[in-house]
Amino acid sequence: MRLRALLETEALGLRLLGGEEELDRTVRGVMTTDLRDPSRYLSGGELVLTGLAWRRNSADSEPFVRILAGAGVAGLAAGEAELADIPDDLVSACVRNRLPLFAVNENVAFATITEYVVRQVSGERAGDLAAVVDRHRRLMTSGPAGGGPDVVLDLLTTDLDLRAWVLSPTGRQIAGAGEPLTPGVCAALASEHMAAVRTGRRGPHRISLQGITYSLFPIRGVGRASAPGARDVRESVLSDWLLAVEADAGDWPAERLDLLQGVTQLIAVERDRRDAARTVRRRLAQEVLELVQTGAPPAEIAARLRVAAPVLLPGLGTAPHWQVVVARVDWEGGDIPGGPVAQSLLEEILVDPSVSGPEPSDRIAVAHAGDEAIALVPLPAPAGDTLGEERGPDNALHADALLAAVREPLAAGLADDGRLTLGVSAAVHSAEGLRGALEEARHARRVAAARPGRVCAAGHHELASHVLLLPFVPDDVRRAFTARLLDPLRDYDRRHRAELIPTLEAFLDCDGSWTRCATRLHLHVNTLRYRVGRIEQLTARDLSRLEDKLDFFLALRMS
Repeated sequence: MRLRALLETEALGLRLLGGEEELDRTVRGVMTTDLRDPSRYLSGGELVLTGLAWRRNSADSEPFVRILAGAGVAGLAAGEAELADIPDDLVSACVRNRLPLFAVNENVAFATITEYVVRQVSGERAGDLAAVVDRHRRLMTSGPAGGGPDVVLDLLTTDLDLRAWVLSPTGRQIAGAGEPLTPGVCAALASEHMAAVRTGRRGPHRISLQGITYSLFPIRGVGRASAPGARDVRESVLSDWLLAVEADAGDWPAERLDLLQGVTQLIAVERDRRDAARTVRRRLAQEVLELVQTGAPPAEIAARLRVAAPVLLPGLGTAPHWQVVVARVDWEGGDIPGGPVAQSLLEEILVDPSVSGPEPSDRIAVAHAGDEAIALVPLPAPAGDTLGEERGPDNALHADALLAAVREPLAAGLADDGRLTLGVSAAVHSAEGLRGALEEARHARRVAAARPGRVCAAGHHELASHVLLLPFVPDDVRRAFTARLLDPLRDYDRRHRAELIPTLEAFLDCDGSWTRCATRLHLHVNTLRYRVGRIEQLTARDLSRLEDKLDFFLALRMS
């Protein structure tokens, strides 16, 4: 169908604000989003519906519209319910980027437009999809009348005699029709799906397990890998849901395949809602961790935790214990940012794999900085439990257990060019311990990174003695020790842009090898010798002595 047909349908309440010359664009789907950057969920040809919650000021419109135009969407429809009038800056941005813009009357629900578009796109080729689309409104509701993706899957069973399940990339069952799949089958299906995606095979992918054939449909990014300007598949393969259908789609006509693609669009609504709900928890984690990393007073951190606790532990009060989990995803070549991937992945890994449904991650807050994701995990104590600070809670997370059930599918998604490493801290009972827990988790992750394998984890109990002690050195001792050794180098770097601190880090990391260090820093050995000499001169230390090397190593770790 074309955009012009939507404008001519009075029941949809659309008003054209710009792009009349582009109304012959073909609409191949619909997506509702309030994400500031929804590009990973776009495959081209969509009508994008938005409530404008992403817009904080006029400067936000141009980047948002540019992302949509770059993804090849057919048009943008903005709701009037939030701001009454569509902002002029959004209208201007759409004109500049030749993106048709519609205003949606506040009395028309986005679900109404979604139903209409899916019906028209499927058309007579999939008449039986009407039964599913008619129930789509339930996906958009809350409370007992809702049901999320389970509603659609139930209809696939009752109307089309198809059993289907929605799985996370780790193989956890999000929703299902009929008997739940066994953990082994779920892991095998997720592994096959990600392996097929990484090798570029077109879906649906098929796999036979225990005499049963399953067809696998991606919930996200259908066709994105081949679209112009598409993002690298590695940015989404470890976070996308998939739909597993107990049938051999190789025998299906095109009409039935189109029907299942329409169903994945409906299920994607639930995924969008879940991602939007995580925004608050991610922001809380970011705020707490920024306080921790900048050395804020414990009282200030504790106050922020009191604000976070009701969100992360609704109805259970303040968490008596906290743990920190650090994860990092690295891709060969370093051209793909690992932080957002690690963040999404860590949110899923920290959910008990035996728990089904889309919402168990509501009590997990994950932030990311650079290529690193950091989770702040509350540990509610059992009723009547009076745990001591030394022993910690019995329900504390353990590194090996976190990855035991998900190692197989994650390894398939990482293939031979990606790596996931994860570190877990001990449980701490107060804000004073969070800084130590964060450093402990980071050190544990480095221990995991030193091991072979695509998916590795380490816990606090595996740390070497000196690393284990570092997080618990008093702050005043830390500051005095690091200032005495590193402040002269920092001052010199600030005045001369000499990069003495990075040079020192690389020199120690290369075990004092002049050749390896010079190669890593892309320097001539003589230049490296000059820098190291300057470090020794400024600090009155000798980097050929083990004691001085160790002091510098500890200072860098504590800084």
